[in-house]
Amino acid sequence: MSFLSSFDIAASGMSAQRLRMDIAAENIANVDTTRTEAGGAYQRKDVVFESFGEGSFADAFRNAQRGRGFRAQTRSGVRVSEIITDTREMKRVYNPSHPDADADGYVEMPNVDVLKETVDSMSATRSYEANVTALNAMKAMAQKALEIKT
Repeated sequence: MSFLSSFDIAASGMSAQRLRMDIAAENIANVDTTRTEAGGAYQRKDVVFESFGEGSFADAFRNAQRGRGFRAQTRSGVRVSEIITDTREMKRVYNPSHPDADADGYVEMPNVDVLKETVDSMSATRSYEANVTALNAMKAMAQKALEIKT
């Protein structure tokens, strides 16, 4: 693993967490949306991450133990593999005066829990900040390496 690939890893993490925050904000914005273009109430969305790149940490560790050193990787990090729709059951609320109420007076409401979305957003924010901190540490190390006099 080259020194510069660590910048790619932190940047990919920041990008993935930004999308996670966007999806949480979209879910919160649609907490009361009972009618979508697809029909029916809004369904909560979630982000699925996957790692990418050649080899794993375990492979790098084994190679280092065997004296082979770290293999150079072209690029690695984390990315969003897909945005999935939460298939949990929708909430049914009794409101016969609502325009989307069924014959029994119940309205199908989105399966969005504002508290869960807030926690997801906070978690994504902390993860983003951790990646920024790692990026700044790597930048400081690179600057110090340039200051070394031989």
